[in-house]
Amino acid sequence: MHTTSDARPASDEFVVPMVLQRRMLRALRSAGKRLKVADSLGTRLSGSDLLLRILAARRVLERELDPSEKRVGVFLPPTAAAVIVNAALALSGRVAVNLNYTVSQPILDTCIRLAGLKHVISSPTFLKRVELSVGDTLLDAAMLRQKLTLADKVAAFVQAKVLPMGMLESTLGVDAIQPDDVLTVIFTSGSTGDPKGVVLSVNNVGSNVHAVDRLVHLSAGDVAVGSLPFFHSYGYMATLWIPLALEPACVYHVTPLDAQAIGNLAREHHATILMTTPTFLRTYLRRTPPEDFSSLEVVFASAERLPDEVRDAFEKKFGVRPWEAYGATELSPLVAANVPPSRHVPGRPVDAREGTVGRPIAGCRARISPREASEPVEELPVGQEGLLWIRGPNVMQGYLDRPDLTEKVLRDGWYCTGDVAKLDTDGFITITGRESRFSKIGGEMVPHVTVEEKLNDVLGATDGQLLAVVAAVRDVKKGERLVVLHLPMDHAPRDICGRLAEAGLPNLWIPSPDSFVEIEEIPALGSGKLDLKRITTIAAERFGAEGTA
Repeated sequence: MHTTSDARPASDEFVVPMVLQRRMLRALRSAGKRLKVADSLGTRLSGSDLLLRILAARRVLERELDPSEKRVGVFLPPTAAAVIVNAALALSGRVAVNLNYTVSQPILDTCIRLAGLKHVISSPTFLKRVELSVGDTLLDAAMLRQKLTLADKVAAFVQAKVLPMGMLESTLGVDAIQPDDVLTVIFTSGSTGDPKGVVLSVNNVGSNVHAVDRLVHLSAGDVAVGSLPFFHSYGYMATLWIPLALEPACVYHVTPLDAQAIGNLAREHHATILMTTPTFLRTYLRRTPPEDFSSLEVVFASAERLPDEVRDAFEKKFGVRPWEAYGATELSPLVAANVPPSRHVPGRPVDAREGTVGRPIAGCRARISPREASEPVEELPVGQEGLLWIRGPNVMQGYLDRPDLTEKVLRDGWYCTGDVAKLDTDGFITITGRESRFSKIGGEMVPHVTVEEKLNDVLGATDGQLLAVVAAVRDVKKGERLVVLHLPMDHAPRDICGRLAEAGLPNLWIPSPDSFVEIEEIPALGSGKLDLKRITTIAAERFGAEGTA
């Protein structure tokens, strides 16, 4: 039994560093004629076909890009083309920077500048659709395809089909790639501030791929639904590199919000794995027929808390229960996960517990320290809430060109998540709140999420939908004041406050009736997470004070 809150993974194995590019070459050649990638645009590629196209694309990119051009922007939705571009850049030893196409133009411009990008691979058609511009950095993906020569095709064929693997790795320079080499830079969502470039190594992401394989025992019979964007670390690791480096296939659609198209893909390809967020699960609950997801065996919902009502409703409709996992961009992103019963190995200890986000993945450790601590030196007793720190091969190298910000979150290899959590005696992690989503009112810490849950219950929310969110602004008398941003409702704020009191919320946690603001929609990011920065801004603008969410 643990007496302190330092949880080791379910297996304390040493995780051998993984060079993803090498694993990819072997996995695609091994797949042969078996389907590896498909998308809703009609593309279907076997392992051999995909390898051939990646090698051909690599040759074109090597001609078009300057040898000194280490980082290259990618501005494409999740499709076979985006997979090929990312893989070709990785085989060249370059760093793919997948840019967020759901942000504003100023933030996009900032990301391009911070990453020092000379070229961004995209499509004029896609840029027009998302109403954004990458300026003179544009490298048109369609034009690149037109520059493919007969010599490129012949060389790629020989490399993909004829060369022995050792010679192929040497020819491509893969044998010179080191686990600590940078693989990608992923910008944080900006949910709580300006985006930061998270530098992830080959082994950072590779350790996650290895961990997922151990958790859910992936096979050639698995087909994953790939609708998460590659600019999000969840999508980048889970729906890009897992199918590239391991046995499963993946079928892609350009947006996770198109429930009908995703349902069609899942039904057509007999998908077994869905990795998404609770927000998108709600969309599928409303718009996807039960038969579309009838083949699913594993459903993971991460990036935000998975409400019980969403879990229950999804299982009732589709016959498969979603399980929660936990991570952060800075952690490549996976930290912990529950193993669905369909993938549990008989004879092994329990590896799933509802209400938790699971146990640490292979090679990863979690520690709970006092919330005011700047270093994870002191460990709190098991079951006690505190600040969650993570250490392992998944911890980022740092923030791009920001050693000052890196120093604030990394201490002796430990990463400070900013989340409040607790551990149980079996090492399962329960996230109880976000440090930035608490307010200190009258000397007491008030959790926004708890107030939000009660509010939405009172407002009659179903299937985990959000009808209201909580923010905070500064208050001269109490330090902070809770603010409720809500969709149109039938009840007066005073009635809502009364019902919150009847539901058992402490008086200090109940917003005042004059702190309610009606909004047209709940602000959300492209990943489906709440846009906390925007929520805070709205609250501050309405009440003329600086927000603290």
